[in-house]
Amino acid sequence: MSVKHYSTIIIGGGAAGLFCAIKAGKRGSVLIIEHEERCGKKILISGGGRCNFTNINTKPENFISRNPHFCKSALARFTPQDFLQMVNNHRITYHEKKLGQLFCDNSSRQIVQMLLDECAKVNVEILVNCLVHNVVKDNVFIIETTNGTFHSTSLVVSTGGLSIPKMGASDFGLRIAKQFSIPIISPTPALVPLTFQHKDMIDFATLAGVSIDTITTSNTHSFRENILFTHRGLSGPAILQASSYHTLGQAIDINLLPGKNISDELVKHNTSALEIKNFLGNYIPKRLSEVWCQRLGLTKKVSQLTKSERESIEKEIHSWLWFPSGNEGFEKAEVTLGGVDTTALSSKTMESNAVKGLYFIGEVVDVTGWLGGYNFQWAWASGAAAGRSVETN
Repeated sequence: MSVKHYSTIIIGGGAAGLFCAIKAGKRGSVLIIEHEERCGKKILISGGGRCNFTNINTKPENFISRNPHFCKSALARFTPQDFLQMVNNHRITYHEKKLGQLFCDNSSRQIVQMLLDECAKVNVEILVNCLVHNVVKDNVFIIETTNGTFHSTSLVVSTGGLSIPKMGASDFGLRIAKQFSIPIISPTPALVPLTFQHKDMIDFATLAGVSIDTITTSNTHSFRENILFTHRGLSGPAILQASSYHTLGQAIDINLLPGKNISDELVKHNTSALEIKNFLGNYIPKRLSEVWCQRLGLTKKVSQLTKSERESIEKEIHSWLWFPSGNEGFEKAEVTLGGVDTTALSSKTMESNAVKGLYFIGEVVDVTGWLGGYNFQWAWASGAAAGRSVETN
């Protein structure tokens, strides 16, 4: 029985895999193997169903990697404007929500359909519900699957990270890397909610759902975004961003009232007969103010505060040093930190330095973007880099 040969086989039909196929399909025959029942499932749920498909402010500084320079080449060669050209050609309307984040006006399904339509234009074949059992490299790559055995000159691994296992995430791509002796940076959850220690859990248990604008700092990286109190800890954009830089045992520094000095406000109203919890409730959510004052034992009126008490309040409001107990794991993480070590790959093509024809793209690589469309831009850029490079015979 004859075995079908392709120029390129791509394992994984997510954002990076689909985009790589579009570029590679212009140069040779391409097969995408996807183990889920459809391609692009994580695209569909992203951005609340509207897909934050890129960020117009994308810079290398918005990415975390053991080698911070690795992402520069791919990002420079495929920019957000390049992706927008495709979006505009498909007449998908979009808007900037904030901070350069671009979302579909209607549905993330439009982005998936756009990618599938572009794949169809270049005759990309797609197999869904297909599991890869084994990968061997001889003169060609031999991929054994539940749908038979296929050969290819080039193999692109686009299997994603470990985040959101209920959407089909697995370590399969990392196992392929290990099989070919390609080094791995140990994966950890990123863009993930952080959890309370027991004392904080008791103090803040009633605040689930409370959100507040902050400047949140972790390991010198600061984010001006909201935090959200949950039943288990803190979430919200600022915490998710900070989580990617957080090391267990270190404090997260949270300014609960950016842009205003609470000490100045207390001095300005130093004759006020308001209890401090009611006074602070004019500046931060009232429920948070009540818990905060109870936690610190503040029961005085504003007019009764001493200078040292005002300074203590200022410190706690503008620099709350919070020590998380951990995070909510890959189940709640939006992306994965770590992955295939970039020292083993070409930054221009994503090809393995040691194994000719083997490529790694997207989240499986040790390049992790900030919240806000950056990880999709890495998917498009790394996919384009590999797609332009794969062998054509």
